[in-house]
Amino acid sequence: MFDRNRFENREQAGEMLAQHLSAYAGRTDAIVLALPRGGVPVGYVVAKHLQLPLDVFLVRKLGMPGHEEFAMGAISSGGTRFLQEDVVRSYGISERVIDTVAQGELLELERREKLYRAGRPPLELAKRVVILVDDGLATGSTMKAAALAVRKANPAKIIVAVPVGAAESFEKLRSDVDDIICLRTPDPFYAVGTWYVNFTQTSDDDVIRLLDDAAQGTKEREDKVSHYQV
Repeated sequence: MFDRNRFENREQAGEMLAQHLSAYAGRTDAIVLALPRGGVPVGYVVAKHLQLPLDVFLVRKLGMPGHEEFAMGAISSGGTRFLQEDVVRSYGISERVIDTVAQGELLELERREKLYRAGRPPLELAKRVVILVDDGLATGSTMKAAALAVRKANPAKIIVAVPVGAAESFEKLRSDVDDIICLRTPDPFYAVGTWYVNFTQTSDDDVIRLLDDAAQGTKEREDKVSHYQV
């Protein structure tokens, strides 16, 4: 029996999220940016329901040396960083250590950019409504880094849209985005995966397949519009 407090999977979460974003359906000035890898299945469904272009925005957690699962911050494509200053101070992490970790993550970001896009250029963000999607927010560090980087591209509006998140994580984001849509903020939160019945890992192949399919759908819509304008 389905637990009403949990999403069946990322696809169902995307369908529910799309209902709360219906005001942006079909708009030519709006796009969906998904945070890989887990945010891509959610973003794919959102973009498909709203008939919007889908792209990825790559962000990597900056893990504590020796305890990589513990985030001391995050870094996005282009090098924009967000640091958990309280964590950095508490553990006495030096700038040199942060730079070393950041350089390693930048290399991984570059690898994924080439792999996921397969030569497709990033979507234009300037003067557009950017809907940033992930499968959930725990600390909010990766989404914060994404929002800071996207803001540099001069979008018309930034909307963070997630199915589930820790209430305190949104406080880090409010000054950097225009709107936040979150379907559930359970307390206690535990972890993102807790709130999904099926939370299997999203693979690189999954990301590539969904992005390819979304790009084909966008091209078909554009071709249809061009046909009617002739």
